[in-house]
Amino acid sequence: MTEIRVVEGILKANDALAESNARRFAEHGVRALNFISSPGAGKTTLLERTLEHFKGTWRIGVIEGDIATSRDAERIQALGAPVVQINTQGGCHLDANMVGRALENLPLEALDVVFIENVGNLVCPVSYKLGEEAVVAVLSIAEGQDKPAKYPALFRRAETMVLNKLDLAPYCDVDVEALIGETRKINPKLEIIRASCRTGEGLEAWYAWLERRLCRKGA
Repeated sequence: MTEIRVVEGILKANDALAESNARRFAEHGVRALNFISSPGAGKTTLLERTLEHFKGTWRIGVIEGDIATSRDAERIQALGAPVVQINTQGGCHLDANMVGRALENLPLEALDVVFIENVGNLVCPVSYKLGEEAVVAVLSIAEGQDKPAKYPALFRRAETMVLNKLDLAPYCDVDVEALIGETRKINPKLEIIRASCRTGEGLEAWYAWLERRLCRKGA
């Protein structure tokens, strides 16, 4: 029972900091999305394609979460976007305090959107609100069709799921329709976008979703 109270206390404190982050985003008119996936699902590549597509349209900043290295941040920086790297040094998720400190190093007054790339993990990041207005789940075909059923919390919380690496479907023992069917049982409202960041297939649908979501006032 003591352990449960400790966890509840941690999450309550995190939620208060997340609300502070959300107010900060709102004060600057910045929209924020939290990208969650397992390692290697393609979050960084999806962000790269998104930055390229909306260059000159939106002013986008990125917060990169990783256990070690700044490799993802370097890829984002190469595209000219302001980026802050958070290394958790073993931590399996970002929390609101980390994101709050990262915001000190982003020029929020000069941004329209902030994308937060969480640490690759299908479990822990789901429990921690960061001040974002929506969660985007990224799932790779190569992970297998049972991941939504085994890790349902992410797919319940997310507004949309990008089913990435669709070009690998012929080489993986995955029933794509069964995967989507299981995911819809968990969250019938979840929008599912089939895509391949490598070939570009399906990315127009992702860009369209993003435009609809971020142009929605008061969301």
